[in-house]
Amino acid sequence: MRPVRADRLLSLLLLLQNRGLMTAPELAAELEVSVRTVYRDIEALGASGVPVRAERGPEGGYRLMEGYRTRLTGLTDAEAGSLFLAGLPGPARDLGLGAVLASAQLKVEAALPGELADQARRVRERFHLDAPAWFRDADPVPHLERISGAVWERRVLRTRYRRWRGEVHREVCPLGLVLKGGIWYLVALAENPENIVRTYRVSRFQAVEETGDLFTRPAGFALAAYWAESSRRMEAALRQGTARLRLSPRGQKLLPMQFGAAGVRALRGAGPPDGEGWVEVELSVESEAVATGDLLRLGTEAEVLGPPGLRQAVAGAVAVLAERYAAGR
Repeated sequence: MRPVRADRLLSLLLLLQNRGLMTAPELAAELEVSVRTVYRDIEALGASGVPVRAERGPEGGYRLMEGYRTRLTGLTDAEAGSLFLAGLPGPARDLGLGAVLASAQLKVEAALPGELADQARRVRERFHLDAPAWFRDADPVPHLERISGAVWERRVLRTRYRRWRGEVHREVCPLGLVLKGGIWYLVALAENPENIVRTYRVSRFQAVEETGDLFTRPAGFALAAYWAESSRRMEAALRQGTARLRLSPRGQKLLPMQFGAAGVRALRGAGPPDGEGWVEVELSVESEAVATGDLLRLGTEAEVLGPPGLRQAVAGAVAVLAERYAAGR
């Protein structure tokens, strides 16, 4: 008989304790094993003295004998550390913590009094967090698990990173990982004379290996505070221009969808509507080239009033499109 992992047996036991009657396919899906493995694990539980009952028929399955409860619910260090990802099963899997997180959640649920356990299950049934943005495939992050381990263990990494201007080879001290809009970022101290903390998009790492060296985290460094300040600086650097627009009623609905918080702020300062419901707003935008493409997404629901250079750039782009489509290819 093949040996059965003790942690999987405990997960199986806690599933039956927390959820009651479950079929073999349901247990297999939760444990990410085959149905045949579930049958073998059920036999192992019974042989160890756990009173598992098999109920036959179309509504049947497995359940624990009435009144039986285990108290083997102590969390391991890894399970305790994984609980901060409790609402993010996808990112937990990316980090190699999927099975650990599932085990930790089962243990916490088993340790709760009956009423609180029922409430926790109702919350899980009614609320779900989906981190990735719409209509965009997740970045491939083959090196994420190794980077995560280096963050945890304070190990220096030797990396090959793809930038817009080409690849760079750099040793970094990984300080933390951030998941933003479904995209993973590494915050790391670059090994250079300036010792600057930088942000790297994890999907752009072409190669990652440990140097074998450990590093000391900078005193007082706080990941959340760094990210908030870095995000503020990035937005300020990107959105240095202001566009004056006329927006139709539909354009006013599209603006927050296309420009996010900047669109919301622009609408708050909108002037009074004219007879057809159009309003004038001032919108923070990026460079003229980027703003031109962004504003074209509003189509005929917006008119750029200024600055003159941006109005001319949008008009030029529209003229090129009109000529292209008029050619009737």
